Amino acid sequence: MNEGNFIVLEGVDGAGTTTHTRLLAERLRGRGLPVCTTREPTDGPIGTMIRQMLSGRIVVPGMRGPRPPSWGTMALLFAADRLDHIEAEIAPNLQDGVIVLSDRYRHSSVAYQTLSAGGGDDILAWVRTINAHALRPDLTIVLDVPADVTRSRRRARAGQDALYEEDALQAQLVDFYLTIERYFPDEQIVHVDANRDQEAVAADIYAQVQKLRGE
Repeated sequence: MNEGNFIVLEGVDGAGTTTHTRLLAERLRGRGLPVCTTREPTDGPIGTMIRQMLSGRIVVPGMRGPRPPSWGTMALLFAADRLDHIEAEIAPNLQDGVIVLSDRYRHSSVAYQTLSAGGGDDILAWVRTINAHALRPDLTIVLDVPADVTRSRRRARAGQDALYEEDALQAQLVDFYLTIERYFPDEQIVHVDANRDQEAVAADIYAQVQKLRGE
């Protein structure tokens, strides 16, 4: 059996990666194609711990009171979760000819951990290094949405902001994602304007996947 395709959807919080991963999977499955949908952080042991850290349920104790884990700790945890993700889910499905759709991947680590640490070139280089052995996607689709739109979408969700959802950081992330392909020169990365009707965005995403598959 031929290997499947590894496709990643990326973007800031509120860009619609989760929604469009689901919609793309539904459309591909409607054609009878084998599809695996997954996400990062994963539902594995490390990913579950990361999600608890992002929501503030796990904090680091200290003399000055509890705090979120440092950017370096988070970067290492994301990288470890990613290697587990590849070994346990992504690679086996690809070998079985399944199309793997991931809601976020290593691009998020480069963007979020670099900017949350201040954005220095040395930080960016280190984050890239610890993710250097991650499997390369066949296609990464970046959903571009203006910062004010993603802010409104986040505000419409129930609950308080999670780690990394501060408006100032999210605005920086929007700009970072606009040119994220410069940090992954050997990858196929395309941008889709996600500040439009959901059906139009989904159609553009599907068209990119068809192009990848030579359809």
